Parts: sequence; structure tokens; C-alpha cells
Amino acid sequence: MPRYSAERKSAVLKKLLPPHNHSVASVATEEGISDATLYSWLKQCRVKGVPVPGYTPGDSEWSPDAKLAVVIETATLS
Repeated sequence: MPRYSAERKSAVLKKLLPPHNHSVASVATEEGISDATLYSWLKQCRVKGVPVPGYTPGDSEWSPDAKLAVVIETATLS
């Protein structure tokens, strides 16, 4: 099983987030990484409290840092 650097994981996961919003399947094909690996990375992000696509947590599941990050990210939207 190949190991990926934190920088590589971050770059790949950014493709799943806005403004790109690519699907897991398309990113997996493009990057040569299995779907299961990407889903595992997304799950790890959720556990850390990082907001990721495809999952809508309840208020109690969001860490204070994640809530602040979402507020800051969306503050400029109308």
C-alpha cells in the first residue's frame, strides 16, 4: 500500500472542495488513487472536525475551530 505525504493528501482533498467540487470517482481516476483511499481520507478529516463534502454533521459534531472556519469562508458570500 503506497504512502502519501501530507502535502499530497491536502492537494488531492482540495479538489473535492469548492470551488472545484470534483467527485471522489473523478479525482480518484485523475490521481490514480483508489476511491476507498479517498473516502478514508475524508473520514479522517471528519473525525478531526474538518468540514468536508458529502456529510452533514449535527451542530454538536462540529468543533469550534471548524465552525469558525466555515463562518470565515462564507462571510464574503451574499
